[in-house]
Amino acid sequence: MAYVGLHAQQVRNNMKSMLLLILFPCIILGIVYAFLAFMNMQEVHDGYGGTSLTFDAAATGEAFLMALPWVVGIVGIWFMISYFTNASMVRQATGARPLERRENPRVYNIVENLTMTCGMPMPKINVIDDPQLNAFASGIDEKSYTVTVTTGICNRLNDDELAGVIGHELTHIRNRDTRLLIISIIFVGIMSTALSLAVRMLWNTFIYGGGNRRSSRDGKNGGGIIAVILVAIVLAAVGYFFTLLTRFAISRKREYMADAGGAELCGNPLALASALRKISSDPGLGQVDREDVAQLFIVKPVAFKSEFTNMMSRLFSTHPSIESRIAYLEQF
Repeated sequence: MAYVGLHAQQVRNNMKSMLLLILFPCIILGIVYAFLAFMNMQEVHDGYGGTSLTFDAAATGEAFLMALPWVVGIVGIWFMISYFTNASMVRQATGARPLERRENPRVYNIVENLTMTCGMPMPKINVIDDPQLNAFASGIDEKSYTVTVTTGICNRLNDDELAGVIGHELTHIRNRDTRLLIISIIFVGIMSTALSLAVRMLWNTFIYGGGNRRSSRDGKNGGGIIAVILVAIVLAAVGYFFTLLTRFAISRKREYMADAGGAELCGNPLALASALRKISSDPGLGQVDREDVAQLFIVKPVAFKSEFTNMMSRLFSTHPSIESRIAYLEQF
């Protein structure tokens, strides 16, 4: 794989961040327009007793313009809140806490030495009380950049291996991968919430609406409501699928780049390869039930590995296989 310099990688990721900021709202607006188009379908009689549905472009356009400020406002507020509270969201999802220097000076010394080597500001350091092994980087700017490790990875890796892992996470920060991933997490979360709400509305309609139909007209109205909710579910599912594809389209080369950066920082590619072997044999943070947060981890926890995810891994995986990453490091 051709070498890409740090500045070039940063420029690429900044461009991807901007594209995501444009593409994700476009997907959401496209789903809203499609839903309004369905709501504004008109029955047309053909004069022979038959009817057909036609698309009313004028009514759809008018409804879309009326809905546009509300959609943009709601999504914008949601995005800003999530964007600036992502650090607390990640801590809450993983159970991370700040690591005091006096608690583990070894980790602090490794992080300080590596940041001095590459000339970057010292990030925050968090720890998760988990005997298994994992680590990740998070944050959107110098105030929120954080390297998080488990107690297990600190206790079970030697200094060279731990330096390789931390160097990997520092490279994610330097390349601004963490900002890119946070943006994708937020928009996938928006579509996931919309899909969940639509499914819940359908469920409530079946549970609470089925026994209140007093006439055939009420039955028709109830059927119409169910049809509208079903369309909303289908469109939300399509939107969710496309936001997932866009998230997974974020090149998996970023993991290879972070591995290369970690190997360069620690000066020992084989130490990082050894660390990846150990982590993959016992990856922690399996109690984290959020797939979006799990994509931040250096190795995906066992809890997220199922027959379905294995079957779809080539299409949807945010990480290349451990075997390919180790083979890449051993080529140095």
